[in-house]
Amino acid sequence: MSDSDTLILVNLKAYPCDPVEIAETCAAVADDTGARVAVAPQAAHLAAVADTGVETWAQHVSPVEHGSHTGSTLAEAVADAGATGTLINHSENRLKLADIDASLDAAERAGLETVVCANNPAQSGAAAALGPDAVAVEPPELIGGDVSVATADPAIVEDSVAAVEAVDADVDLFCGAGVSTGEDVTAAGELGATGVLLASGVAKAADPEAVLRDLVSGL
Repeated sequence: MSDSDTLILVNLKAYPCDPVEIAETCAAVADDTGARVAVAPQAAHLAAVADTGVETWAQHVSPVEHGSHTGSTLAEAVADAGATGTLINHSENRLKLADIDASLDAAERAGLETVVCANNPAQSGAAAALGPDAVAVEPPELIGGDVSVATADPAIVEDSVAAVEAVDADVDLFCGAGVSTGEDVTAAGELGATGVLLASGVAKAADPEAVLRDLVSGL
């Protein structure tokens, strides 16, 4: 995957930020630099974020079809709101194996790109066997911290890349947890990752644009 295809995915979680403002900033940085930057807001904000023109992802889709599923996040509804991809099995929203598989089916049904999150190399390989577009390795102990996984434990990224490639070479490997600088993005790429996930580094930043421009400088 070329640098221009490397994904920087900003997960806004449920942080008290302005999702449209951040989306507009991400869109502007992407337009200026040619970098691929996406935003994953709360489900209720998907349409407003998509309206900014930024690549928009859901934080989750439920393992359900149309029907009696109150409280679920329907993949088709996510796509209708303007999302083109979704995270699945984030460390803060773990699913059973069968539900990961069903959520992937739902996302495929709705035409959504998929990234399944995993904690370690073994889980990364198992996730790759389910056929997502990418697997993102994120050690939970580093999520929300100031040290990226690529710096704290590069072997986790390297071993996850190897585990995924051994199962399905067509599945990309992303990394997350503590990513906040262009140096982190560069380090992740050197270890074989083709995308990064981050959240607080942008969502909690005093100057999100400065952080984003630093991040894309690492491509």
